[in-house]
Amino acid sequence: MLKHILVTLDGSQLAETALPYAQSIVAPNGKITLVSVLDIPETPVYTLYEVPVTMPQDVYNASIANAEKAAREYLDRMVESLQDTPLEIVTELHIGDPATFIIDRAKTLKVDAIVMSTHGRSGFSRWLFGSITQKVLAAIPCPVFVIPGLKVSTSEQPAVQSALQPA
Repeated sequence: MLKHILVTLDGSQLAETALPYAQSIVAPNGKITLVSVLDIPETPVYTLYEVPVTMPQDVYNASIANAEKAAREYLDRMVESLQDTPLEIVTELHIGDPATFIIDRAKTLKVDAIVMSTHGRSGFSRWLFGSITQKVLAAIPCPVFVIPGLKVSTSEQPAVQSALQPA
C-alpha cells in the first residue's frame, strides 16, 4: 500500500471519480493530498464565443476571488466526504498551469503516486491547451493512476470554471 497520494480535482464529478481509487490504494493511516489548480489567464479575458473579449480589471479580480472561494469551498466539501476514513487529508489550491503545478508538487511532496481522472475537455480547447493528464504522464514524476471517466458526460463544466463567468 502507498503512504502518500496526490489526487487532482477540478470541481467536476469526473475528477471526483479518482477519490475511491485513491482511498483503495493508500495505506490505512496514509495521507491524501487533494490538489486543485485554477487555470486563470494572466490577461483578463473570457470567451462566450470563440473570440476572446477583455473585461475590466476590477471585474477580472472579482472573478478570480470568486473562483478561489468556490475552489476552497469545493475542497472543503471533498474533505468532509472523506471524514469517515482514518486518513490524513490535506488540501492545496494554486493558480497557474495545472500540469506544471501537479508535477512540481508531486516531486516536492515525494508522493508515492498521483491519482487523476481523464478530462472531459475536447475539440478546440483541448488542442489549444492540451490534456493535463497527458502533460503529467509525459513528465511522470512517480506512478500515475489515470481513472477513466465513464459516468460523466463530456458536456459537464467544472463548478470552479463556472465561477469565472461574469454575472
